[in-house]
Amino acid sequence: MTLKSFDIVIVGAGPAGGHCARILAKSGHKVLLAEQNDNFNKNDFSSAATPLETLSKFNLPESVIGSFWHKLTIETSKVSQSWESPESLGVVLNFAKFRAFLASEVEEFGGEVWLGYRYTRHSQAKGETTVEFKQLSSGQLITVSAKVLVDATGFARAVMYEKENDKPAFLSGTGIEYLIEVEPEVYNKYSGDLIFFLGDKWMPKGYSWIFPMEQNRLKVGAGRIFLDPKTVRHLSPLKKYIDLLIDEYLKSKNYKIIDKHGSTLKYSPGLKDIYCKDHNIIAIGDSVSTVNFLGGEGIRHGMDGAQIAGKYIQRYLEGKISDFRDYETEMHRKFDRKWNISERLAVRKYIDDVNDKLTDKMISYLKYMKTEDVMEILFDYKFEKISRGLGGYLQRKIKELINKFHL
Repeated sequence: MTLKSFDIVIVGAGPAGGHCARILAKSGHKVLLAEQNDNFNKNDFSSAATPLETLSKFNLPESVIGSFWHKLTIETSKVSQSWESPESLGVVLNFAKFRAFLASEVEEFGGEVWLGYRYTRHSQAKGETTVEFKQLSSGQLITVSAKVLVDATGFARAVMYEKENDKPAFLSGTGIEYLIEVEPEVYNKYSGDLIFFLGDKWMPKGYSWIFPMEQNRLKVGAGRIFLDPKTVRHLSPLKKYIDLLIDEYLKSKNYKIIDKHGSTLKYSPGLKDIYCKDHNIIAIGDSVSTVNFLGGEGIRHGMDGAQIAGKYIQRYLEGKISDFRDYETEMHRKFDRKWNISERLAVRKYIDDVNDKLTDKMISYLKYMKTEDVMEILFDYKFEKISRGLGGYLQRKIKELINKFHL
């Protein structure tokens, strides 16, 4: 029996997988993008806030935007601080529409998109990589061949690790988010505001958020970071903190829950993930920890990594390289410095910050900064801008990290 063959098979149609498939299909390669969910509303798990330049950088249409925002607010247990701009600073993407758009572009450029197909295994034989999927609606097993196999399965890392026990220790996080419909007066009050909540009152060992979406709809979520799963047993459920935001902060009396969704984050300390194996298998996106562990933002960074991967995949298919070691090198060059500092700050903030001392100290300094400087710290990770004002032990620690990683 002749297998259906592809130049590239990408497992997982998230931002990284969809964008990588889009790039390669546009370049004329035969691409298969496979996703286990049968529609994009079923894994609508990202809060999806991003700076405005993301739209132009990745050529995204206005149709994937849930809302624009021009204001940033940070609420702690004791302090509230906002920064505003007369113009839009960023957008909140409609995550389902965004991923559906990427998939539609793959098809428009001649690629194939299979929804409802779960990756089960792959094998190497006689110079050929075969990939097996299970069609979830029928239970049928379907096998294809690939010149390059891409793991874009996120925290599952399903392609790179055959067994769960093979995976190394990860820093972990978990979050849930409600999409709610609120009264017009509540929505109008917060419609242009990206709000983050820090501190023991709002979200111990993590953070929570309220992001605007389409008319009269808000995303309300909470996430926590933990080093040891046993830690979670002693903390209240995330739902408690979402209810707190709705009842005490928004004060919405007649809200309606439109959707509930959640996800897990598995981050490799020091970025020790497996980036490539067997000369023609590579990992992208959250499968190689492109999500920033401090702020939890992953879409831009996953797509950045996908563009790097796409470049090397094309070189491999053209016979210019024989493996993907240079891809791994470039990924480390791009992410290592700022991600390692972010990781250490995240552990200090979410795990070690007793009585919110670090949180309040940082906000007390940030409040004097211009909006554009705060944006650069929160979204470009330019920590050198904040280290000057913190003084003492924390200032020395941040400066040590910056110097260590040559930022």
